[in-house]
Amino acid sequence: WIGGPLALLCCAIVTYVSSFLLSDCYRNPDPVTGKRNYSYMDAVRVNLGEKRTYVAGFLQFLTLYGTGTAYVITTATSLRAIMRSNCYHKEGHKAPCSYGGNWYMMMFGLVQIVMSFIPDLHNMTWVSIVAAIMSFTYSFIGLGLGIATVVQNGRIMGSVTGVETANGSDKIWLIFQALGDISFSYPYAIILLEIQDTLESPPPENQTMKKASMVAIFITTFFYLCCGCFGYAAFGNATPGNLLTGFGFYEPFWLIDLANVCIIIHLVGGYQIYSQPIYSTADRWCAKKYPNSGFVNDFHRVKLPLLPAFEINLFRFCFRTTYVISTTGLAILFPYFNQVLGVLG
Repeated sequence: WIGGPLALLCCAIVTYVSSFLLSDCYRNPDPVTGKRNYSYMDAVRVNLGEKRTYVAGFLQFLTLYGTGTAYVITTATSLRAIMRSNCYHKEGHKAPCSYGGNWYMMMFGLVQIVMSFIPDLHNMTWVSIVAAIMSFTYSFIGLGLGIATVVQNGRIMGSVTGVETANGSDKIWLIFQALGDISFSYPYAIILLEIQDTLESPPPENQTMKKASMVAIFITTFFYLCCGCFGYAAFGNATPGNLLTGFGFYEPFWLIDLANVCIIIHLVGGYQIYSQPIYSTADRWCAKKYPNSGFVNDFHRVKLPLLPAFEINLFRFCFRTTYVISTTGLAILFPYFNQVLGVLG
């Protein structure tokens, strides 16, 4: 009851400070009138030099790649939760409702291959809006179910020291896993400059980004604290890693299904947002390396029945498809939700 909320607040403060400082790195040397740095790696290159760019870029891309893998796992978990929720509703809470996740991961991968035709972050405004709406929806549902369960129980569960373990090493492992999970819940600073590059000016991009970051971090921290605290108050040390998929709640089953559908839609958009920096870096690097290659630089107009015409670039199609397949394959090999989030955090 003490360590968890404090860790959340500390991560929120660190994320805000990081966002505040990064916002001024978008332009150099002057944060308002200087030359643009279109990505995090560009800002590192200008401010810290070429050598540190490779280290920072590797860590950024590793985090983005891991986030994509985690989103594949989480989507499959939510899809399984929908199937299990309906099964429990029909057969009873003791029924052996078990479903594999590999097919759901592959379905998500196919959707992401199609979504990867979106050229860049500048064309993803509608994706961000839909994802934000879905995020608010499932957060309110989770919060409401947590409050209702606390009221139904008539008492607040949980303890100051948390889960009891057989020995100290297990306790330390759980603490660090929890800290990793909390850290992973504030990942957006690593793509802040890429998002800032989509803003129009005036007003200056750094001022707009600072205000947006403050509002976003305040809102997310509020929901994290409310959902986390009421979830722990409802289930205590038996709280599942994911309230909406771990079956702390069984009824109303349709509301739990709705929340998981919202999670899935949110993750479909989130995967693309966190993958676009890798896509754009690969596009720029190959275009610079092979300026005369038709495979890399040419666009081909395609018209399918019942769909508007669109342009396709063969390199983008091959690279992005391979990227999606790799994250999906890794998720199938390591389908461990909380453990993956803890490592990434």
